[in-house]
Amino acid sequence: MKTSTGGRRAASSGTSSVPSTLTSAPHAPDLDGILITWGDRLFYPGNRIVQFRPQPKLGASGAHQRANAIRQRIEATVVRRAPQVMVKVTGGGRSMAAITAHFRYISKNGRLEIEDQRGETLQGKDSLHHLADEWRMGGARIPENAEPGQRREAFNIMLSMPRGTDPLIVQRAAREFAQAELADHKYVMVLHDHQANPHVHISVRAVSRLGKRLNPRKNDLHRWRETFAEKLRGYGVEAEATRQTTRGQHRQPDPLWRLKAREEGRLRRATSSKQSGPQNHPAKKGAIDAWVQIGLALAQSGQAEDRQLAGHVARFVKEMTATQSGAPQRSPIRSEPMVQHPSQKPGLQPNLQPRTPPRDIGPNR
Repeated sequence: MKTSTGGRRAASSGTSSVPSTLTSAPHAPDLDGILITWGDRLFYPGNRIVQFRPQPKLGASGAHQRANAIRQRIEATVVRRAPQVMVKVTGGGRSMAAITAHFRYISKNGRLEIEDQRGETLQGKDSLHHLADEWRMGGARIPENAEPGQRREAFNIMLSMPRGTDPLIVQRAAREFAQAELADHKYVMVLHDHQANPHVHISVRAVSRLGKRLNPRKNDLHRWRETFAEKLRGYGVEAEATRQTTRGQHRQPDPLWRLKAREEGRLRRATSSKQSGPQNHPAKKGAIDAWVQIGLALAQSGQAEDRQLAGHVARFVKEMTATQSGAPQRSPIRSEPMVQHPSQKPGLQPNLQPRTPPRDIGPNR
């Protein structure tokens, strides 16, 4: 019987069927390109980057530097499990009465030091009155009391790091974050180091001096986390701002109406068990595909460090594909043996094989 393809000849001769793309180790430029392509989708999604002009194509040295940066993000996520920063909008004032009350809360009624956008510090109850007058008179008018449907005139932001982080470094990083992300806005910040996690409260006026209105969305929070983590790393603190789906997590909180109805005993129907769980979320599936492709590339590298990193990626993917109950879920990694690189030592290469062809991950996933 004639065979029309090399794959059929291999099958007829009794050799294992291995995709042709996995039979030889990629050259360094190919590996760099794979890391950049899939690493950008994991760590730098397009919807978090505002591009004002077409980005120049990377040369060989630039691509290698970019790939090394991706490697560092991979190691921080799957090997060192670096602490994740938290940036959260906790609310906002719709009137001067609400804004002043928040000033009192974050400063513990004037006992803690308040720092403004100019770097000037103030403390004491009297200083809170002067600060409120400055916000009331400076810029667009803020009503003393909120009317129904009144928009927010200030946003409350909290930046936090896990226990054990130096509070003064958290404060310095938060200061640099505010200077970068809240430029031209009036804001104040207060460090809280008396609780388990050191964190900084920032109250920022919604309308800037140039009349531009702050309206933080999900993409802005992603960027803010990246900025805060970058400022912390500048002080030698290991910090990451990886998305939940990239870390294999997906939490879908109940909507506010359901929580209120449950508290008041008005919830008549429980959440349907037929709904797809977090493990079936499209964003998580896309992240798994990206991790598998990265693992496949690293596993065939000529560098032992890359192949060792591929082993960590393989274990990380297995954790991602576990169900919430802890029972192992079918992993997208097959146990088929892969062709071993001649220079590779036994036992360093994981069994990485995608179960289905990877889907293209759009910028909005």
